[in-house]
Amino acid sequence: MQARPATGGDGGSAALAPRPPAGVPHPALERLAALAARALGTSSARTELTEDAAPTGAGASAGLLAPVDELLTATARGAGALAVADTRADARWAALPAVVSGVVGCYLGVPMIGTDGQVVGVLAVFDPLPRRWSRTDVELLVDLAAVAVGELQLSALAVQHEADRLRWRLGVAAGGVGSFDLDLATGLVTWDERMLEMFGYTAAEFDGTLAAFDARVHPDDLPRVHEAVTAAVEGPAAFQAEYRVLLPSGTTRWVKARGEVLRDEAGRALRLVGAAYDTTAEKRGDARVSRLLESMPSAFYSLDRDWRFSHVNAEAERLLQRPREELLDGDAWELFPEVTGTVFEERFRHAVATGEPVMFEAHFAPLQAWFEVRAWPDPDGLSVYFLDVSARRAAQEEAERTARRLELLATVSADLVATLDADAAVARLARHVVPALARWAVVTLVDDSGALRDIGSWHADPDLRELTDRYRRVRQAGLAAEAPLRRSQARQGAVVIESRAAERLSSVLSDEARELLLQLAPESAYVMPLRARGRLLGMMSLFRSAEDGPLSADDLATAVQVADRAGLALDNASLYARQQHVAEGLQRSLLSAPVEPDHLEVRVRYRPAARAVQVGGDWYDSFLQPDGDTVLVIGDVMGHDVDAAAAMSQVRNLLRGIAYSSGGSPAAVLATLDAAMRGLAVATTATAVVARLEQTADERARGVTRLRWSNAGHPPPVLLRRDGTVSDLDGEEPDLLLGIAPHLSRRDEQVELERGSTVLLFTDGLVERRGQDIDEGLDLLREVVAELAGARLDDLCDGILDRLLPPEPEDDVALVAVRLHPQDGPRPEVAGPHRVPDDLPLPGR
Repeated sequence: MQARPATGGDGGSAALAPRPPAGVPHPALERLAALAARALGTSSARTELTEDAAPTGAGASAGLLAPVDELLTATARGAGALAVADTRADARWAALPAVVSGVVGCYLGVPMIGTDGQVVGVLAVFDPLPRRWSRTDVELLVDLAAVAVGELQLSALAVQHEADRLRWRLGVAAGGVGSFDLDLATGLVTWDERMLEMFGYTAAEFDGTLAAFDARVHPDDLPRVHEAVTAAVEGPAAFQAEYRVLLPSGTTRWVKARGEVLRDEAGRALRLVGAAYDTTAEKRGDARVSRLLESMPSAFYSLDRDWRFSHVNAEAERLLQRPREELLDGDAWELFPEVTGTVFEERFRHAVATGEPVMFEAHFAPLQAWFEVRAWPDPDGLSVYFLDVSARRAAQEEAERTARRLELLATVSADLVATLDADAAVARLARHVVPALARWAVVTLVDDSGALRDIGSWHADPDLRELTDRYRRVRQAGLAAEAPLRRSQARQGAVVIESRAAERLSSVLSDEARELLLQLAPESAYVMPLRARGRLLGMMSLFRSAEDGPLSADDLATAVQVADRAGLALDNASLYARQQHVAEGLQRSLLSAPVEPDHLEVRVRYRPAARAVQVGGDWYDSFLQPDGDTVLVIGDVMGHDVDAAAAMSQVRNLLRGIAYSSGGSPAAVLATLDAAMRGLAVATTATAVVARLEQTADERARGVTRLRWSNAGHPPPVLLRRDGTVSDLDGEEPDLLLGIAPHLSRRDEQVELERGSTVLLFTDGLVERRGQDIDEGLDLLREVVAELAGARLDDLCDGILDRLLPPEPEDDVALVAVRLHPQDGPRPEVAGPHRVPDDLPLPGR
């Protein structure tokens, strides 16, 4: 990427944030790119760093790097986010190969801003299809870009730290330290390369015996060395000796050796292990060692066995903020009494007591800094290397805080969109923001009249949740006009109290609420408005303790975003409720009440789909023909909109007129309707079942009724017999749906029903689900009908809908149920009133 970062006021290029070297992929940035693609629902995402950094991406093809880079470069050079809803319609980008080929149909990119305010890269998402980007999309990508910058800084600090450690190891090697291991049982000696070099042996020349060692030690020093070894083996003292080595060239070299004796459980000496280094230069002065330690980029000091400073390098002086004149020969515990009882003392004493090196990270309160510490014991005391990792810790903690804020926003957004009951979802806000933003919280709604209603609360302490809920229930009573909640409502803005909140709020509460608030003891309070389209829909009150401290600027911004999302969810729910009410009213206005002739009980149900303005084509009907037979109809016109509802009304009215005027059988009625739809240009398709209840005098005497029906591509009716058995009225095979081929003939099916039987006609929304076969739905319907076989007809209808429909149905549902009561007595009271049209000319039988 060729874009260069913005420059500072001096005109020079500002220092970029730390970054990985060119050509090296950055796994964290790759994960963030993939996260951006998933979070925003795009097929591809990309991170690109300025100048020599390596590109990373998720879903991006290598062949498209160049054209995408032009968009990335424009993002880096711009003042903010670059959002392109339709690249094909934008003259700036329409000619790019990736746009022409259809790979990049929309693009959203934001610059990655370093801690110095300069652009260090770009995070972008793109997709083949055009898309209108929302403010929430931009805010989410900006938050992810901030996390990416934090990851870059953390990675660079880790690389720098590893380089420091490598330089230290190289420095130790440059000091010329060698190691030895003497097996006291066998007398065999093991030396490393540095020891062989100090004694003038090659690996092939050294046979690993004490004789080879003695051959090179100066004769005047050999007795003293043997005495030191014996003393170490026989007593508690460590081995320590400084002696001369006579090299084959005739020159002399000084060597200082130190070691420890390893013993078994019985205390028997097994091995003498130690290290040695060339002290020839030391005899002339310790300038070389001092230069080595002074050149180290990390702090180093050594303590003798009395815990006094014996060496301090320049970096240690700087970090400890004491001159070496004050430190050298000074008692560490007296110079730094604050260390007593901390992890530093505990780990240092553990190292000296066990002889084991230690490594840890800890916060040093006197210097207000975090340090990585490595300490290793030796016979002279303790050597300590430490590195200030405050910047790394701060970057890591900020990245974690940013991740928690993003997780909170994602959780809140998911909860708010997961249900159409926005009141319940907003009431759960308190649980989401506690303890991330507050010690406890209360959520309030504002109704159309301006009245306030607290609907939810939560406390981080389980023991105080009941107390918090009691406060929520009583705080509105007697709430004074100057209360922060009222002030926020009046000006639709946030109210912030960052100290003495309990004292300042208690004066505007009733006595009962005041007592509860003082027990909860908030130190700070924040009232955040829940707004949308200029309307105040509610408030979110956050309370923090003195221990928590005030909200940070970032956390306050997160609280505002949470409140905005909640306000938008409330507004959408309100709009949905109004639209659904209108849609359902329109649909119901097109349907009429069923007739209920003597001894027939008819019940109908209509449930609209969950989506707003989702009027549809489902309808039911029940009417009498002139000869007195009862006709039942269920139908479904294709579509879910106002046009479908209009078409449904036309088809329904045509069917009623044809059936009434012709008196024909169900198959004849459907065939005539199909032809009328073609002739009258009713341009739609529909499924339907027309059923007719017929009875002769002989059938009445036998207590049975014939059901004649014809099915035009509709789910089969369900029959519940008097004995509780359930079956489908599927006949041989349903005819073709209406509006396809009106010239085809249709057929009637019939079945004889005992009085006490029940027939159910329904639309497919009752039994068909996304991801579920309709046969599974029909099986479940039959099971539910069998379970409710003894219920009243109203209860049967309601029970079927309650058990089969999800909380938010995707399709509207119509249901007609008819129960045939016995005719040897008056109409049963449970069937309700006898309803038929006035003055209907019913011929006698």
